[in-house]
Amino acid sequence: MRCSRTKPTGLVGCYALLIPVLVCLQVESRARAAVGAVTPFFPVEAETGTLGGGATMVSLTSAPTNRYSSPQLEASGHAYVQLTNLSQYVEWTNNTGQNITALNLRSCIPDAPGGGGITSTLDLYVEGVFRQAFSVNSQQNYCYEGTNYNGQTDKNPADGHPRGFWNDTRSFIAGSGLTPGQRIRFQMDPSNTAAFYYIDVVDLENPPPPLTQPANSLSILSYGAVSNNPAVDNTSAIDNCFAAAAAQGKVAWIPRGTYYISAIHGGLNASGVAIAGAGPWYSTIYRLTPANNTQGVANIINAVSCSLSNVLLDCNGSSRAGNNNNGAIDFSGNGWVVDNVWIQHVTSSFWCAGVGGIARNCRTLSVWSDGGNFNNVQSANGVGINLTYSNNFVRGTGDDAMAINSVNYNVFGSTTYYYTPMSNTVYANNTAVGAWGGKGIGIYGGVNEIVTNNLLCDTARYIGLGVGRFGVNGSDLLSATVTGNTVLRCGGNGYSQQQPALVIGNSGDGQSVGTVANVFCASNLILA
Repeated sequence: MRCSRTKPTGLVGCYALLIPVLVCLQVESRARAAVGAVTPFFPVEAETGTLGGGATMVSLTSAPTNRYSSPQLEASGHAYVQLTNLSQYVEWTNNTGQNITALNLRSCIPDAPGGGGITSTLDLYVEGVFRQAFSVNSQQNYCYEGTNYNGQTDKNPADGHPRGFWNDTRSFIAGSGLTPGQRIRFQMDPSNTAAFYYIDVVDLENPPPPLTQPANSLSILSYGAVSNNPAVDNTSAIDNCFAAAAAQGKVAWIPRGTYYISAIHGGLNASGVAIAGAGPWYSTIYRLTPANNTQGVANIINAVSCSLSNVLLDCNGSSRAGNNNNGAIDFSGNGWVVDNVWIQHVTSSFWCAGVGGIARNCRTLSVWSDGGNFNNVQSANGVGINLTYSNNFVRGTGDDAMAINSVNYNVFGSTTYYYTPMSNTVYANNTAVGAWGGKGIGIYGGVNEIVTNNLLCDTARYIGLGVGRFGVNGSDLLSATVTGNTVLRCGGNGYSQQQPALVIGNSGDGQSVGTVANVFCASNLILA
């Protein structure tokens, strides 16, 4: 990815203290193992492609001078390619060494004049020959800050200061796919009717064949679930399958297809069961929220001491309304596991607590709030102990891409609830790209928190890596180890405060209260 960002002037926080160490760390990094997640896909930046027909690249060439967003500020690599006239294109050669059969495109097209987004297509070519019309839309991005800076629920373009420019759409490649050395192109043709197409990054992938139903499992189809029909609410059918599988000690199986659930009926609920699908390119749980809904929105799945693997979780959410409700995965209990799950368009993708849980090999794209948030409030007994978040890829979050969120207390009405400080949380070998509303990683309190070998790139206007506590009700941070992380093109000018790449302390989010102590921070690489 391109290093097009320059450091802000007037450095604040501890960023200035780290500058003398930077040269030594750059030398050391040559001997270090690669950081970040190992993914089944290959992200290819638009700005590395070949441009044709008059297409142009737009990049962030200097530090932002105001607190508001722009497409290049929120883009991966802080750069993108724009197609604004017919026959303009961007093209890449398949240098992955693999056959590529599927694509995920991070793009931006105009909002509707009155908000709510539009749908369109962009033509896809292989070796210069038209292959298919690739669907893109702006129905699940864009919010406006003209009336509420840092808000995410204003969908009226007339209020000004747009934010949340990018959205992800995906498809299998029609026909035979893309062999090594072949060229693939996105081109604006007469049938592509949006006023512009901004291209940020394309993820090239060769998904494995769908998994088959395992032995000793119960299919949701056997309990009345119906695929690919948005008029059918499958909530009860799927919950009944979960309950039966738990009672019989079997796996709950989600076959190929898209299974719609209602946003207002409590979401899916499970306890003590393994839930598995055919793979995130094949098995989808999709939450639908009715228009003009006033009943609140449930998380997609609420589970205690469960496992979930090989599915896609998606929804029609178009703003952060509902805050951490309206999320995807709410897991707690003991020994829970989430593996190879793809999440889009929710608020928080993970809002999890409990003891001994792990989220691994997952993908979060285009969400309104946090990517991976581990905490101590979602557990019935107020604990978050020995939780691990590893080898996950997170891009395009409206809040922190990743967060260790230890809370001391919350006040609800006249009652104050206290929680056990989090301990022994591990965030290792994850990649966070393009957090447009928060940090790459936020460490907020706890004991023996470990954050290591993560790759944090391209925050839009806030801190790349924050080590401290959150708010007056947050837990103190009593010990942490922060090593081997790479912070690339992070920081910004959120709140007009020239946010740094890395901060250790209790100012800002910590509101200058409480304790931040015993933090060992070493061998981290900061690049602008």
